[in-house]
Order: sequence, then C-alpha cells, then structure tokens
Amino acid sequence: MLQSVVPKFPAVQKSLHTELKKRVQAYFDEKGIDSTGNPRLFTKALLLVLGFIAVFVHLVFFTPVWYLALGECVVLGGLVAGIGFNVMHDGSHGSFSTNKGWNRIAASSISLLGANHFMWNMKHNMIHHSFTNVDGVDDDIEIGALMRMAPSQKRYKMHRFQHFYFWALYMLLYLFWIFFSDYNKYFSRKIGNVPLKKMSVKDHIEFWGVKLYHILVFIVIPVIFVGWLSWLIGFLVMSLVAGFILSIVFQLAHTVEHTEFPVADTESHKLPDEFAAHQIKTTANFATRNKLVSWLVGGLNFQIEHHLFPKISHIHYPAISEIVRKVCMEYQLQYIEYPSMRQAVAAHVRFLKQMGR
Repeated sequence: MLQSVVPKFPAVQKSLHTELKKRVQAYFDEKGIDSTGNPRLFTKALLLVLGFIAVFVHLVFFTPVWYLALGECVVLGGLVAGIGFNVMHDGSHGSFSTNKGWNRIAASSISLLGANHFMWNMKHNMIHHSFTNVDGVDDDIEIGALMRMAPSQKRYKMHRFQHFYFWALYMLLYLFWIFFSDYNKYFSRKIGNVPLKKMSVKDHIEFWGVKLYHILVFIVIPVIFVGWLSWLIGFLVMSLVAGFILSIVFQLAHTVEHTEFPVADTESHKLPDEFAAHQIKTTANFATRNKLVSWLVGGLNFQIEHHLFPKISHIHYPAISEIVRKVCMEYQLQYIEYPSMRQAVAAHVRFLKQMGR
C-alpha cells in the first residue's frame, strides 16, 4: 500500500467545488424544489422493502417447488442490492428525505440485510467519498493479493488472469461483508490503514443486535422451516446474486479505463487536485440514458454527480449532470462516461487486464 498517512487536498484560490455548488444550488432555487427525495422515491423504497419481506416470507413459510424457490432466491438477491442502492444509500448520506428521522430509518435498512451501518458509514461516507481511488486509504480498492485494483499495488502472476476470475470473486462480496468484513473492522478497530472512530455503547449494542438478528432470521428460522440443505442452497444463491450486483455497480464507477489513482506528495502528503477535480478524475458514469438501469441502481450510474453531491438524492442526478458536464468543459476536465452498461463492463475488464500485465 502506498499511502501511510491520510492525505490532504490542496487549497486553491478558484475552487471548482464552490463553483459547482453555486450552479447546482441555483438550479434547485429556480425550480423551487428540495434536493432530497420525493414521493416517487418513497414509493420505490416501500415497494422494495415490502417486496423483500414478501419474497422472504413466501420462501421460508410457504416454500414453493424447488425451481420456483431458486427463482425467488435470485429475486431476493436483487432486492438486497436494490434496497442497498435505493434506500440505504440515500438515507446514509442524508439525502433520502428532508426529515432526519426518515433518513435514519432509510439508513437503518442496511440492518434488515444483516450489515452494520456504523462500519458502512465510516468506510463509505467518510473514507471512500473523501479519498476515492487513493491506494492505502480507499478500502474499496483493497481486495488483497487476489486482485490488483490500482497501479501502485503489487502485481502477482495470478493477476494476469484476474479479468477472467473476477466474476467469481465479486459474487462473494455480500458473504464476505456480512460474515467477515464487519467483524474484522470491529475487532481490529480500523478500516484498512485508517483507525476506526470510537464506538459508543449504543453503537456496540446495535452492532451485536444486528448480527444476532441476521443469524436468527437468515439462518436459524429458515433451517427450522425448510431444512439445512435447502436453506444452504437458497442462501448461497441469494448471497451470490446480491454480491455480484453490488460489486459490479460500484466497480464500474471507479475501476475502469481513464479513471485516475492519485498519489499524495511524500513530503506534504497533499493530493494533486482539489476535492472536486479529484472526484471527477477518479469517477465514471455509465448508462445514464437508460431509465431502467437508473431506477434499479438508485442513480449510482451517475457516480460523478453522486461523489460531488452525496447529500443530493439520486432522483435529481439526471438534471444536475448537465450542469456538471458543462462545468467540466469550462475547466477542461474529462467527464468520463460510458453510454451503456455493457461498454462500462468492457472498460472494467480491460482495466483489470491492464492491471494484470
């Protein structure tokens, strides 16, 4: 890992971030609308959560024939990812609603899936969103020896084949997250090289409460009602589907051709660019004109806008993307975008191939 200390962003006289915020705020002022979610988002959130509960209940307590059950397990995995993208993600950034209570409820939907919000908040909101693609700090590009996700990471012979086997590894994300990553962060008291902030008594209780809930609801009860083998097959199908969807969507945002992996100066510990320019250079959009993809992934195909304005709900990203695109042209910054998801996946595969050479 290259970074041994948390880097800093340089101070600049003419702030790109300030200019972007001014223009985007002018858009909301002109339209007279809030930058948070609206009834369309609330309806989608309700549909996803109710759908998750309904499919789970049907699988466990009204178990259909095996081929229908497998199909429902695939759907359940998609719903796990969908709730994460559309409900939890906006809630954790405080953009789901103007009401802080509803934001907390939306953010807490991560508990429904068995993950810990405290760990996610620090890993994603505080570290990843600040130091995107900075090796040794951004935990999202730290997969260990199995994959090389940045030019500064050590290359092993097996990385020559990572563009073939990444599919299998990505499927393991949800299982790894629930059963290892959360616990590893909890007991090591750090995320990568960054120390974990002090947990309150409430944080500790919530951590263990969620983990006990997950074991009871996702393992013990299903095993009692459907049997050990049926549970194992169904749980693996759900988890592998959820893991792959979660992985590929987040990887398409930062580890593709043309995105950068900035390195801080060894003496000043300062990164090359100010915050906004850093986010634009390390992030890519994909399939932004595909309304179905945008609906399913909670606007996370507009990652440039999300990284610049995480407190703005994803439902507004299509509109403000035009503003961001124009400012990028004025500041001569490349606005990295792939027209389709297929092209973005191809760019990710080519990136992995390059990193393996």
